[in-house]
Amino acid sequence: MAKFQFFYDYLCPHCKKGYEIMMDALKDFPDIEPEYMPIELNPKSMPNPYLQAFYIAQELGADMNAFHSTLFQKASIENQNVRSNKVLSDILENIIDKNKLLEIIESGKYAGKIPENNDLAYEKDNVWFLPAFRVPGLSPETPRLDAQGGIGITAEDMVAFLKKL
Repeated sequence: MAKFQFFYDYLCPHCKKGYEIMMDALKDFPDIEPEYMPIELNPKSMPNPYLQAFYIAQELGADMNAFHSTLFQKASIENQNVRSNKVLSDILENIIDKNKLLEIIESGKYAGKIPENNDLAYEKDNVWFLPAFRVPGLSPETPRLDAQGGIGITAEDMVAFLKKL
């Protein structure tokens, strides 16, 4: 099974569209799967419980499609304050156990994952715009797909990227 990394932030409307394009394109590539890499649009700007929630949802066996769709919609389209633990837990209460979500966020269990992902994206993989798609072990020959600033990605770009994997 081929894999690629999907760098995104739920606050980014281009990432929401990129997620939808990716999910649609992957229907024709059943042997390829994304590795989700939540990162901050503005690293170290504010608390990021909404990004940590991705790892918590995975741990708790949540419906990840519902998780991503809900969080992208609430964060990037409806501009809800997903940096607030209360708002976040209310948004996700039909997808993740609210009390477990808050308990794990407050424990700091996944707090270090986001800075690690930020470092990988911005310092090692030269991500400049989101969403971004990379194959682990990046080299000059490795396929990559970067959003265009203020535009995002197209379905054609995504299909061309997946065909290279």
